[in-house]
Amino acid sequence: MTERLYLYDTTLRDGQQTQGVSFSAGEKREIAAMLDTLGVDHVEGGWPGANPTDSEFFEAPPKLSATLTAFGMTKRAGRSAANDDVLAAVLNAGTPSVCLVGKTNIFHVETALGIAPEENLANIRDSVAHLVAEGREAIFDAEHFFDGYTLDPAYALACLDAAYAAGARWLVLCDTNGGTMPARIAEIVRAVIAHGIPGDRLGIHTHNDTEQAVAGSLAAVEAGVRQVQGTLNGLGERCGNANLTTLIPTLLLKEPFASRYVTNVPRDALPTLVSVSRRLDDILNRVPRRDAAYVGASAFAHKAGLHASAILKDPTTYEHIPPEVVGNARIVPMSNQAGLSNLRKRLVDLGLEGDEAALRRILERVKAREDQGYAYDVAPASFELIAREELGLMPDLFEVERYRVTVERRRNERGEAVRLSEAVVVVRVDGEKLLSVSESLDPEGTDRGPVNALHRALAKDLGRWQEQVDDIRLKDFRVRIMQGGVEAVTRVIIDHEDGQGRRWSTVGVSPNIVDASFEALLDAVRWKLVQ
Repeated sequence: MTERLYLYDTTLRDGQQTQGVSFSAGEKREIAAMLDTLGVDHVEGGWPGANPTDSEFFEAPPKLSATLTAFGMTKRAGRSAANDDVLAAVLNAGTPSVCLVGKTNIFHVETALGIAPEENLANIRDSVAHLVAEGREAIFDAEHFFDGYTLDPAYALACLDAAYAAGARWLVLCDTNGGTMPARIAEIVRAVIAHGIPGDRLGIHTHNDTEQAVAGSLAAVEAGVRQVQGTLNGLGERCGNANLTTLIPTLLLKEPFASRYVTNVPRDALPTLVSVSRRLDDILNRVPRRDAAYVGASAFAHKAGLHASAILKDPTTYEHIPPEVVGNARIVPMSNQAGLSNLRKRLVDLGLEGDEAALRRILERVKAREDQGYAYDVAPASFELIAREELGLMPDLFEVERYRVTVERRRNERGEAVRLSEAVVVVRVDGEKLLSVSESLDPEGTDRGPVNALHRALAKDLGRWQEQVDDIRLKDFRVRIMQGGVEAVTRVIIDHEDGQGRRWSTVGVSPNIVDASFEALLDAVRWKLVQ
């Protein structure tokens, strides 16, 4: 027999509390649609009335199969639930489900709220009862519950009892400070159930301040809770929330969860997980975490030669699941730690082959260039170009005769500092010399710097190749100084994307940051044309 496990996403509220993260109402609707397609049960849209964006979102909410939920807090002391304007704004959002947060730690009740413990219990009970009377599904977020239980178990349980007796569908136990160990979470969950609140009425909401939010959530599930709250990519205040991008495949693929529980996420939705995760990062203009479990670009990367040799024989030697199950891909990158096994596997993946002499030339060149500062494990497109050159498979595309970049800083008529870069690139295509000039200003007049000007000039006129490079977009730009002092060497890694959604990374190294950048840009264009 399998038991139903419910997934509650709070990316649109808790995720928005991440430092540097801010969603527009339109972005929130797009993310909600992605979550709905994935199969979560509840999508928490935000706090109506707390800010203009959340209010705008609820004025025109998306149509979802998931239960759209509005978030708020229990009524304030000294007024009735019916006359609390903050609670009224949450109800006026018209969502079928409402989640209210309330204090369950007596220290917070007396210190933060400054009210009597009995009054806080009345606020919880009356607020939940008001939601139920209005025909809404009531969810109670028991804030600081685990710390509160440790300080005063009787009072923390009394808070849950108040919400439960008033008709709350879910009582969510929150590790708000993120400091409770997974074993302690399980112990307290079992105590709550023994107290008389059934596990199918309990949820878990963990924060990641000790890097154990996922572990704490799984421990709570094993102890008996049946709702799990979290965010995509682990977004959230401070160190983030439990990462649903990790929790979902773990619950569906790993024992004892896979055979014991069923969720609303179908197995055939798992291959969309990588694209959902990366789309969220695109919306936020953030670089995806390469080392993220399941969905990271390095999650199935095998750099060591010993590992790659074993992977060729049987991928399960170093992979806990097939990468394609979650929409990811296996990578055998090249580096100065690589052996012939890595190289053979990488070339097979690229559809290339060569004799052992050619393979050794490639390997020697890669190791020599990495000694100069190149990093091919994070720039596979640049590696492919090297391999093709050594195998005699690199077509004659175009030649760069010269390039020049100027950087100007001056003051305008209002005395404001103005910066402008201008790039000139001269190439020869099919014997014809082509000169392109580009400035660094975007359509809004904002300076995007010399590398942007170089990219635009290089991809502005490549003759018969131009149509193939028009859709290249720069996605990320990373700089590393390899040596200090006057002999500093700069490594530049640039991530690119095209209109088909293909992503690739290239590397350039030079004492001059602009020259290193141009080398990476040039590799990007050459790789795209080779494809």
